[in-house]
Amino acid sequence: MSTISLPSPASVPREVALGAVHALPILAGAVPFGLLLGSLAAKAGLTPLDMGLMSGIVFAGSSQFVAVELWGHGAPGLAVVASVLLVNLRHLLMGATLAPRFHGVPPLRAGLALFFMTDEVWALALRRGQGLTFGYWFGVGLTLYVGWLSATVAGTLAGALVADPAAWGLDFTFIAVFLCLLAGLWTGVGSLPPWLASAGAALAVNALTPGGPWHILAGAVAGGAVAAWRGKAVS
Repeated sequence: MSTISLPSPASVPREVALGAVHALPILAGAVPFGLLLGSLAAKAGLTPLDMGLMSGIVFAGSSQFVAVELWGHGAPGLAVVASVLLVNLRHLLMGATLAPRFHGVPPLRAGLALFFMTDEVWALALRRGQGLTFGYWFGVGLTLYVGWLSATVAGTLAGALVADPAAWGLDFTFIAVFLCLLAGLWTGVGSLPPWLASAGAALAVNALTPGGPWHILAGAVAGGAVAAWRGKAVS
């Protein structure tokens, strides 16, 4: 796998624009989800400034939902931070798959790029394949970052206007986004074993610890382990 490339200065704007365009369909699903998160945060007593700082620093929707729920139930700050770290442990596995692409990249540049790594940015980077550039990466990442930050703050400002998000289908928006991402990563029946392992592990752990964040980590570890095993078996 080749490393992430540095486009010529003349092509940087084109790469950034292409990344932004590819991020727009995902952003369309993320905005309602961000508004919902902001509304829940307002109910939990968080201010728009609190939400803005959380989205700006954490920038990870699933862990932010966990944090808001725990905060709303009066959990101590250390428990909230620990839960956020636990949910985001899957980023270690995601980063490992991209490690060969960042080989030889200066640490400061790599760290700045990886700050914007979300599930969606990671998926689009993999789908771009050998054509992945820093311009494209930042085009995707910055578009989603600004959109998510704006949506969550706006949702907090709006407060509890949406009493029943499920009645509007807002609870399904991110599920639909991830289904679309999976469809884009489909390469044939060989894609199924890691997906099935991840789904099976997540469902099993969620049944044992309903409402907790452990199923996210279990799904990531199971899927990654099966993918690594298959990769060694093929090689």
